[in-house]
Amino acid sequence: IINFQKKEEYSYKRKVIITDLVFDTSIGIHDFEKEKEQQIKFNIEIDISPLLKASESDIESIVNYENIINKIKSITQKKHYNLLETLAEDIFINLFLSKNIIKIKLRIEKPEIIKNTTSVGIEITKKRK
Repeated sequence: IINFQKKEEYSYKRKVIITDLVFDTSIGIHDFEKEKEQQIKFNIEIDISPLLKASESDIESIVNYENIINKIKSITQKKHYNLLETLAEDIFINLFLSKNIIKIKLRIEKPEIIKNTTSVGIEITKKRK
């Protein structure tokens, strides 16, 4: 008798999405930016391993957006960053500690820094190899 593995009926592509998360933080290369915190806005899309199966009785069975938000808040409050890019890298390092995260698209904006703009910023996508 040959026992075949049950074939999955569906394939999954799951994401955690955090939109317009705003914190005040110390960031920038100019002296006035080092003296006063400014508003920074984050938009994040996190691709989750398709092997991770959500379970109602186990919060560890998901990538929890509240934990992601708390990690980003903690990182932004630890030190002054000169560059959005270095802040982004610290966020990537921290979030990729979870083996269930396979890809992160991170957009960081400074909405109040340049006149005549709604915001300026960066967008970086990083994927686990």
